[in-house]
Amino acid sequence: MSVPSIPLETQAVPEDQEQQFVHEVYNDIAPHFSSTRYKPWPIVEKFLLDQPDYSIGIDVGCGNGKYLGVNKKLYCLGTDRSDGLIECAQKVSDNKYDVGVADGLHLPHESDRFDFAISIAVIHHFANEERRIEAIKHILSKLRVGGRLLVYCWALEQEKSRRGYKEGDDQDILIPWVLQKNVNSKKKKGAQKDDIEESKFSEPETKYRYYHLYRKGELVENAERAGGKVVDHGYEKDNWWAIVERV
Repeated sequence: MSVPSIPLETQAVPEDQEQQFVHEVYNDIAPHFSSTRYKPWPIVEKFLLDQPDYSIGIDVGCGNGKYLGVNKKLYCLGTDRSDGLIECAQKVSDNKYDVGVADGLHLPHESDRFDFAISIAVIHHFANEERRIEAIKHILSKLRVGGRLLVYCWALEQEKSRRGYKEGDDQDILIPWVLQKNVNSKKKKGAQKDDIEESKFSEPETKYRYYHLYRKGELVENAERAGGKVVDHGYEKDNWWAIVERV
Protein backbone atom coordinates (compact mmCIF):
# COMPACT_ATOMS: atom_id res chain seq x y z
CA MET A 1 0.00 0.00 0.00
CA SER A 2 1.45 3.35 -1.00
CA VAL A 3 1.72 6.01 1.66
CA PRO A 4 -0.21 9.19 0.76
CA SER A 5 1.37 12.58 1.10
CA ILE A 6 0.15 15.01 3.73
CA PRO A 7 -2.31 17.53 2.21
CA LEU A 8 -0.65 20.89 1.77
CA GLU A 9 -3.49 22.76 3.43
CA THR A 10 -2.80 20.96 6.72
CA GLN A 11 0.95 21.43 6.61
CA ALA A 12 0.57 25.16 7.33
CA VAL A 13 -1.48 24.61 10.51
CA PRO A 14 0.10 21.95 12.77
CA GLU A 15 -2.86 21.83 15.16
CA ASP A 16 -5.25 21.06 12.28
CA GLN A 17 -2.92 18.35 10.99
CA GLU A 18 -2.76 16.73 14.43
CA GLN A 19 -6.53 16.98 14.87
CA GLN A 20 -7.23 15.25 11.54
CA PHE A 21 -4.42 12.72 11.41
CA VAL A 22 -3.83 11.96 15.10
CA HIS A 23 -6.64 12.89 17.52
CA GLU A 24 -9.62 11.91 15.37
CA VAL A 25 -7.95 8.74 14.11
CA TYR A 26 -7.01 7.39 17.53
CA ASN A 27 -10.54 7.95 18.79
CA ASP A 28 -11.87 6.05 15.78
CA ILE A 29 -9.51 3.08 16.18
CA ALA A 30 -9.17 3.09 19.99
CA PRO A 31 -10.70 -0.35 20.84
CA HIS A 32 -8.94 -2.08 17.94
CA PHE A 33 -5.64 -0.33 18.67
CA SER A 34 -5.91 -1.17 22.37
CA SER A 35 -6.40 -4.86 21.62
CA THR A 36 -2.95 -4.92 19.97
CA ARG A 37 -1.16 -3.17 22.85
CA TYR A 38 -0.59 -5.44 25.82
CA LYS A 39 3.08 -6.47 26.08
CA PRO A 40 5.59 -4.00 27.64
CA TRP A 41 8.71 -3.24 25.63
CA PRO A 42 11.84 -4.49 27.45
CA ILE A 43 13.67 -1.17 27.91
CA VAL A 44 10.50 0.59 29.08
CA GLU A 45 9.82 -2.22 31.54
CA LYS A 46 13.41 -2.08 32.84
CA PHE A 47 13.22 1.71 33.26
CA LEU A 48 10.08 1.38 35.37
CA LEU A 49 11.40 -1.53 37.43
CA ASP A 50 14.63 0.41 38.11
CA GLN A 51 12.80 3.35 39.70
CA PRO A 52 13.15 3.58 43.52
CA ASP A 53 10.22 2.17 45.46
CA TYR A 54 7.33 4.59 45.97
CA SER A 55 8.48 7.01 43.30
CA ILE A 56 5.77 9.00 41.57
CA GLY A 57 5.63 9.53 37.84
CA ILE A 58 3.60 10.33 34.76
CA ASP A 59 2.92 8.43 31.55
CA VAL A 60 2.27 11.01 28.82
CA GLY A 61 0.32 9.38 26.02
CA CYS A 62 -0.52 6.33 28.13
CA GLY A 63 -2.91 4.78 25.61
CA ASN A 64 -4.69 1.84 27.24
CA GLY A 65 -2.40 2.09 30.26
CA LYS A 66 -0.30 -1.00 29.62
CA TYR A 67 2.69 0.51 31.47
CA LEU A 68 0.83 1.84 34.49
CA GLY A 69 0.84 -1.48 36.32
CA VAL A 70 4.33 -2.72 35.43
CA ASN A 71 5.83 -1.82 38.82
CA LYS A 72 3.34 -2.10 41.67
CA LYS A 73 5.64 -0.09 43.98
CA LEU A 74 5.30 3.06 41.88
CA TYR A 75 2.48 5.57 41.68
CA CYS A 76 1.98 6.66 38.09
CA LEU A 77 -0.60 9.00 36.57
CA GLY A 78 -1.57 8.40 32.95
CA THR A 79 -2.81 10.93 30.42
CA ASP A 80 -3.72 10.70 26.75
CA ARG A 81 -5.19 13.13 24.24
CA SER A 82 -7.60 10.41 23.07
CA ASP A 83 -10.64 10.01 25.30
CA GLY A 84 -11.29 6.74 23.43
CA LEU A 85 -7.97 5.30 24.63
CA ILE A 86 -8.55 6.58 28.16
CA GLU A 87 -11.86 4.71 28.15
CA CYS A 88 -9.92 1.60 27.12
CA ALA A 89 -7.48 2.14 30.02
CA GLN A 90 -10.37 2.41 32.45
CA LYS A 91 -11.96 -0.73 31.06
CA VAL A 92 -8.86 -2.94 31.05
CA SER A 93 -7.96 -1.86 34.60
CA ASP A 94 -11.51 -2.00 35.95
CA ASN A 95 -11.09 1.69 36.79
CA LYS A 96 -8.00 1.05 38.92
CA TYR A 97 -5.65 3.26 36.91
CA ASP A 98 -5.38 6.98 37.63
CA VAL A 99 -5.92 8.34 34.12
CA GLY A 100 -7.35 11.38 32.39
CA VAL A 101 -7.57 13.19 29.08
CA ALA A 102 -4.87 15.83 28.51
CA ASP A 103 -2.85 17.31 25.67
CA GLY A 104 0.88 16.61 25.85
CA LEU A 105 1.62 20.32 25.47
CA HIS A 106 -0.81 21.32 28.23
CA LEU A 107 -0.47 18.81 31.05
CA PRO A 108 -2.47 19.57 34.21
CA HIS A 109 0.21 18.23 36.55
CA GLU A 110 2.12 20.33 39.06
CA SER A 111 5.58 21.41 37.86
CA ASP A 112 8.83 20.31 39.56
CA ARG A 113 6.95 17.46 41.24
CA PHE A 114 7.53 14.03 39.69
CA ASP A 115 10.42 11.57 39.96
CA PHE A 116 10.11 10.11 36.48
CA ALA A 117 8.12 10.23 33.27
CA ILE A 118 7.64 8.07 30.21
CA SER A 119 6.30 9.04 26.81
CA ILE A 120 6.23 6.05 24.48
CA ALA A 121 5.49 6.52 20.77
CA VAL A 122 3.88 9.93 21.26
CA ILE A 123 6.29 12.79 20.45
CA HIS A 124 6.53 11.71 16.79
CA HIS A 125 2.83 12.65 16.36
CA PHE A 126 3.48 16.39 16.88
CA ALA A 127 3.42 18.08 13.50
CA ASN A 128 6.67 20.04 13.45
CA GLU A 129 10.03 20.14 15.18
CA GLU A 130 9.18 23.17 17.30
CA ARG A 131 6.17 21.38 18.82
CA ARG A 132 8.13 18.15 19.35
CA ILE A 133 10.87 19.99 21.24
CA GLU A 134 8.29 21.96 23.22
CA ALA A 135 6.53 18.71 24.19
CA ILE A 136 9.75 17.25 25.60
CA LYS A 137 10.47 20.53 27.42
CA HIS A 138 6.96 20.59 28.87
CA ILE A 139 7.19 17.03 30.19
CA LEU A 140 10.61 17.73 31.73
CA SER A 141 9.14 20.78 33.51
CA LYS A 142 6.90 18.43 35.49
CA LEU A 143 9.91 16.55 36.92
CA ARG A 144 12.00 17.50 39.91
CA VAL A 145 15.65 18.33 39.18
CA GLY A 146 17.34 14.99 38.61
CA GLY A 147 14.12 13.32 37.53
CA ARG A 148 14.29 11.34 34.31
CA LEU A 149 12.12 10.97 31.23
CA LEU A 150 12.18 7.93 28.94
CA VAL A 151 10.95 8.88 25.46
CA TYR A 152 10.45 6.66 22.40
CA CYS A 153 9.89 7.75 18.78
CA TRP A 154 9.60 5.82 15.54
CA ALA A 155 12.88 5.56 13.64
CA LEU A 156 13.53 6.38 10.01
CA GLU A 157 16.02 3.51 9.93
CA GLN A 158 13.71 0.48 9.68
CA GLU A 159 15.35 -1.41 6.82
CA LYS A 160 15.08 -4.75 8.63
CA SER A 161 11.37 -4.40 9.45
CA ARG A 162 8.38 -5.12 7.22
CA ARG A 163 7.92 -1.35 6.78
CA GLY A 164 11.35 -0.90 5.25
CA TYR A 165 11.79 2.84 5.84
CA LYS A 166 15.35 3.99 5.32
CA GLU A 167 17.63 6.98 5.04
CA GLY A 168 16.55 9.15 2.13
CA ASP A 169 12.82 8.45 2.60
CA ASP A 170 10.41 11.17 3.65
CA GLN A 171 10.41 11.68 7.40
CA ASP A 172 6.90 13.13 7.60
CA ILE A 173 4.41 10.52 6.46
CA LEU A 174 0.94 9.06 6.97
CA ILE A 175 0.79 5.50 8.29
CA PRO A 176 -2.28 3.40 7.43
CA TRP A 177 -4.40 1.54 9.98
CA VAL A 178 -6.96 -0.85 8.46
CA LEU A 179 -10.10 -0.88 10.56
CA GLN A 180 -12.95 -3.36 10.20
CA LYS A 181 -15.95 -2.97 12.47
CA ASN A 182 -18.46 -5.62 13.44
CA VAL A 183 -21.65 -3.62 13.00
CA ASN A 184 -24.15 -6.22 14.25
CA SER A 185 -24.88 -9.90 14.75
CA LYS A 186 -28.22 -11.61 14.31
CA LYS A 187 -29.63 -15.04 13.65
CA LYS A 188 -30.47 -16.04 10.13
CA LYS A 189 -34.17 -15.99 9.33
CA GLY A 190 -35.77 -19.21 10.55
CA ALA A 191 -32.65 -20.31 12.42
CA GLN A 192 -33.00 -22.62 15.41
CA LYS A 193 -31.86 -21.61 18.89
CA ASP A 194 -28.48 -23.33 18.66
CA ASP A 195 -27.68 -22.14 15.13
CA ILE A 196 -24.63 -19.93 14.65
CA GLU A 197 -25.39 -16.23 14.46
CA GLU A 198 -24.62 -14.33 11.28
CA SER A 199 -22.16 -11.47 11.78
CA LYS A 200 -22.24 -8.44 9.55
CA PHE A 201 -19.15 -6.34 9.04
CA SER A 202 -18.70 -2.93 7.55
CA GLU A 203 -16.26 -2.60 4.69
CA PRO A 204 -12.66 -2.29 5.91
CA GLU A 205 -11.76 1.36 6.35
CA THR A 206 -8.22 2.71 6.19
CA LYS A 207 -7.33 5.46 8.64
CA TYR A 208 -4.12 7.45 8.32
CA ARG A 209 -1.96 8.57 11.25
CA TYR A 210 0.71 11.26 10.99
CA TYR A 211 4.24 10.30 12.05
CA HIS A 212 7.57 12.07 11.98
CA LEU A 213 10.22 9.38 11.52
CA TYR A 214 13.29 10.27 13.57
CA ARG A 215 16.69 9.88 11.95
CA LYS A 216 19.68 8.73 13.99
CA GLY A 217 20.73 11.39 16.50
CA GLU A 218 17.67 13.58 15.99
CA LEU A 219 15.89 12.60 19.21
CA VAL A 220 19.03 13.34 21.24
CA GLU A 221 19.30 16.73 19.52
CA ASN A 222 15.65 17.53 20.28
CA ALA A 223 16.02 16.51 23.93
CA GLU A 224 19.10 18.68 24.37
CA ARG A 225 17.41 21.65 22.70
CA ALA A 226 14.54 21.12 25.16
CA GLY A 227 17.05 21.74 27.96
CA GLY A 228 17.48 18.15 29.11
CA LYS A 229 20.61 16.10 29.70
CA VAL A 230 20.63 12.84 27.72
CA VAL A 231 22.08 10.15 30.00
CA ASP A 232 21.41 7.15 27.74
CA HIS A 233 19.93 6.46 24.32
CA GLY A 234 19.62 3.72 21.75
CA TYR A 235 17.53 1.82 19.24
CA GLU A 236 14.87 -0.82 19.93
CA LYS A 237 12.05 -2.31 17.86
CA ASP A 238 12.24 0.27 15.03
CA ASN A 239 12.35 3.11 17.57
CA TRP A 240 14.94 5.56 18.84
CA TRP A 241 14.78 6.03 22.60
CA ALA A 242 16.45 8.38 25.06
CA ILE A 243 16.57 8.82 28.82
CA VAL A 244 16.59 12.55 29.51
CA GLU A 245 17.41 14.07 32.91
CA ARG A 246 15.90 17.31 34.20
CA VAL A 247 18.75 19.71 35.01
